[in-house]
Amino acid sequence: MEAKGYTRDGTVDLHGRPVLATKTGKWKACAFLVGYEAFERMSFYGIASNLVNYLTTQLHEDTVSSVRNVNNWSGSVWMTPILGAYIADSYMGRFWTFTVSSLIYVMGMVLLTTVVSLKSLKPTCINGVCNKASTSQISLFYLALYTIAIGAGGTKPNISTFGADQFDDFNPHEKELKVSFFNWWMFSSFLGALFATLGLVYIQENLGWGLGYGIPTVGLLLSLFIFYIGTPIYRHKVRKTKSPTRDLMQVPIAAFKNRKLQLPNDPSELYEFELQHYTSSGKRQVHHTPIFRFLDKAAIKDGNLDASSINSPCTVTQVEAAKLVLGMMLIWLVTLIPSTIWAQINTLFVKQGTTLDRSLGPDFQIPAASLGSFVTLSMLIAVPMYDRYFVPFMRQRTGNSRGITLLQRLGTGFVIQVIAIAVAYAVEVRRIHVIKVNHIVGPKQVVPMSIFWLLPQYILLGVADVFNAIGLLEFFYDQSPEDMQSLGTTFFTSGIGVGNFLNSFLVTMVDKITGTDGGKSWIGNNLNASHLDYYYGFLLVISCINLGVFLWASSKYIYKKEIVEDKECCVAMEVKALDKSPLGLQV
Repeated sequence: MEAKGYTRDGTVDLHGRPVLATKTGKWKACAFLVGYEAFERMSFYGIASNLVNYLTTQLHEDTVSSVRNVNNWSGSVWMTPILGAYIADSYMGRFWTFTVSSLIYVMGMVLLTTVVSLKSLKPTCINGVCNKASTSQISLFYLALYTIAIGAGGTKPNISTFGADQFDDFNPHEKELKVSFFNWWMFSSFLGALFATLGLVYIQENLGWGLGYGIPTVGLLLSLFIFYIGTPIYRHKVRKTKSPTRDLMQVPIAAFKNRKLQLPNDPSELYEFELQHYTSSGKRQVHHTPIFRFLDKAAIKDGNLDASSINSPCTVTQVEAAKLVLGMMLIWLVTLIPSTIWAQINTLFVKQGTTLDRSLGPDFQIPAASLGSFVTLSMLIAVPMYDRYFVPFMRQRTGNSRGITLLQRLGTGFVIQVIAIAVAYAVEVRRIHVIKVNHIVGPKQVVPMSIFWLLPQYILLGVADVFNAIGLLEFFYDQSPEDMQSLGTTFFTSGIGVGNFLNSFLVTMVDKITGTDGGKSWIGNNLNASHLDYYYGFLLVISCINLGVFLWASSKYIYKKEIVEDKECCVAMEVKALDKSPLGLQV
């Protein structure tokens, strides 16, 4: 936008009018958004962290069924954002997709609170003997859960990207502010998770499930009210492509049709619009990169250069968008094992803790699951330290406004995570040694070893997540094609979902393989007679292999390079990851 005072990235208000840079966006707009994220995460973790307990104690499901149902629901919550992001990028935009989805989310929470509060919607117990839940009781409960999953599909990928949209990439000052956005965004998320694991779980088990679900429901409604108060100062990205997904799919189809054609030696001979075309349309031209050259065949000129023709070749910018998605898919694949390691926090780490000495004084025992709060606490401490000390220190050394590149951040997190699982393996080896020395064989016998031996692995995973979770969210937003940033964010959420499914698969397969023919399962019901150390050793090996694959993929990855028109000179090239080198792990 040329007019003085307006944002340069073409953002508009809710009615489609240009907005003033001084009166809209930035942190004053994001302040209305972070509250919603905190309450939404509190709601999600308030359900997820104690769902197995509700299914087994209130609906009287068996252990195997309850674990399977929890995994299916959690996976759905993390996978539905793919659909929500597609709808936002292709049809409704982020704000309206979030609006509709948040209402569905609240409806699910209200229904869930109602179901767990009314006695008629829960199985009855007479003299300690409880009936199984009826079909209608089960149906209503899962209807509420999956209504929440559908709502989360439209809120999760769009609220964070909508927050990032409040900063103008063309404004150097705002671009620098945006560097800290995802750090503090996740900080608010961690706060919500901490309250859920420390407060809501206790309320649910001691004061009632209805109150335990009712509190986050009311909080969610309040946060939505606050969110809409900020509507006048929000910035909205204008959708510049009718169907970015369709444009993306044209590239491999065109490349396949032209597979027998010879690529020109000079990339400038490939089909591309003039820079003025992108400037006038408010889009960004993307610089050609040498990776995935087979896709370049989609941009071979064939003599028909009518842009309105359905047979016209794809542009270089269009081809580069497809390359970005393919490159992000490679990085996404190497995040699945780290997501699997993360899944141990609420599963095997807890089961490991139940066998240890949990006494804290003569009359109080620490719940094994409560150690998960140390993951969140370590995150809450590490995020401000990372943002206020680590980034400025590294910025002086590297000249990178982020301190280190996005892939360097991920790599650091993966290394810390490998150390964490190595520590978990070492602690388990010691636990088994103590078991042998004390001749412990019973599943309910307490191992004379403090549960606080597990603290290092929890804390290390929390610190690793400051690098991993925030780094992944920022990476997929930053490197996504211009019109697909909501969909790009779903690479982050879907990775967590697939990681949960992968963890269930690994545990099931390892148990079946090691427990066949009368063998001792590594993960048996009696953990004091199992070999959990072998399983942790297995996770350590595949984590090390995965780290090696990540280093290889990072060395091949080339960050997005956009060409923008500069008023003071002619053309300026902007590397979106703020990395001066083409290699992801170089400084």
